[in-house]
Amino acid sequence: MAPKKQYYENVAATIIKNLEKRRMNGFYCADKESAIAKVLELMPAGSSVGWGGSMTLKDNGFFDAITGANAYQIIDRDTAKTKEEEKKIYSEICAANFFLMSTNAITLDGELVNVDGRGNRVSFLCYGPDNVIVVAGMNKVVTDVESGIKRVRNMAAPPNCVRLNKKTPCSVTGTCADCFSPDCICAQTVVTRLSFYPGRINVILVGEELGY
Repeated sequence: MAPKKQYYENVAATIIKNLEKRRMNGFYCADKESAIAKVLELMPAGSSVGWGGSMTLKDNGFFDAITGANAYQIIDRDTAKTKEEEKKIYSEICAANFFLMSTNAITLDGELVNVDGRGNRVSFLCYGPDNVIVVAGMNKVVTDVESGIKRVRNMAAPPNCVRLNKKTPCSVTGTCADCFSPDCICAQTVVTRLSFYPGRINVILVGEELGY
């Protein structure tokens, strides 16, 4: 096994052990293909499935695999054409069997660090759907919560703002200005240190660099 892959596997084993004490389930997949298979394995046929905005899931084939399986009741927020339709879809996601997302960072001690704009993604992580599946590349691993927040503000938010055409200082300079811009996507910070419902949150760590 290549040294980097072995390193990823070793670190993932540490995180998975720490997730257990936080009442979350952890899994390690060496690549995105096996991670997609694990996601499908965790979701029984017929399950209702929604998701949050995620470049990890979008760019790496997860959405295509789920929608192409023809086995699930898909709740796709992107189909909303009006605010009223969007609100209805979000209420359906809240009652879904599964919610899929990535995480902006995950600490070695098993804490999830997420920073959101409107807060819909983190709200479903905290409450609502029966189960949450979090898919994270090993590039999201940080030493602690403080490092996780710094990672989000300086490594994840700037490229996301560029992608979304947000007029924020970080989209121009590439670094956080702790701004109050109307376009700011760093409005809500959520640290998940424990799953209130044991086993509700499932974290799949992938031995590749995925997403921002």
